[in-house]
Amino acid sequence: MSEQQLLIVRRVLLGALLLSFTFVLSACGIEMTAIDESSTGFFNRFFVYPFSLLIKNIAAWLNGSYGFAIVFITVCMRLLLMPFFVRQSKQSNINQQKMSIIQPEIKAIQEKYFGKTTYEDQRKMQLELSALYEKHNFNPLSVASGCLPMLLQMPFLIALYYAIRRTPEIMKQSFLWFHLGEIDILLIIVTICLYALQALVMLDHVSKEQRKQMSLMTFVSPLMIGILAFNVPAALTLYWAISSVTMIIQSIVIKMFVNNEKVKKIEA
Repeated sequence: MSEQQLLIVRRVLLGALLLSFTFVLSACGIEMTAIDESSTGFFNRFFVYPFSLLIKNIAAWLNGSYGFAIVFITVCMRLLLMPFFVRQSKQSNINQQKMSIIQPEIKAIQEKYFGKTTYEDQRKMQLELSALYEKHNFNPLSVASGCLPMLLQMPFLIALYYAIRRTPEIMKQSFLWFHLGEIDILLIIVTICLYALQALVMLDHVSKEQRKQMSLMTFVSPLMIGILAFNVPAALTLYWAISSVTMIIQSIVIKMFVNNEKVKKIEA
């Protein structure tokens, strides 16, 4: 499996992990009482409650609209996290190009030592591969850095999830055509479609052969978000929908304006 495939697989799996983690927390008796200054626990005091206050203050600034407050905070959070995604995507693009350049040389080295299983032969092969990586300034371990943006955002996204769910004022309002405290089928359908589109956008730069191999993974995120949305108020579904829209736009912007750097081939 190529680095590009591994990167997409990792993103989808980590996204599914985040959704699963949120679902498990919401289904296992985690405290769902209204959040306030008297709430105990590190996560409540330093993550959930500050987000709840932020939602209330922004809603007051937006003529009392909690719907617009959720949209505003979600977009701002994605913008704050975007530099990490841009850096990771740019580095991944460079690594992919470098890998395509050095892949023939890697294959030649591996064929040279094919069938040679002694410690000395394996050591020589690793030394030649290391020298090749150094010549092209390529670090195979840098692939693991793709997990950082997803791991970084998890505590904040989960905190915002609980802040929305545990701020009772939100559940008393309507926004657009739906009530924020109730389940809305149309909004759920829209959100599922957005997550499906987001998955397709992420696979847009993958070859047709790779896309066929990974097509089933595009159903994981929409399926998970659909299951969650049928068990939570529309305020949370709105948050997921706006988050997906920003991720789609972010992916398109990164593809158009960031992933254009070309790596020069280094001659032997």
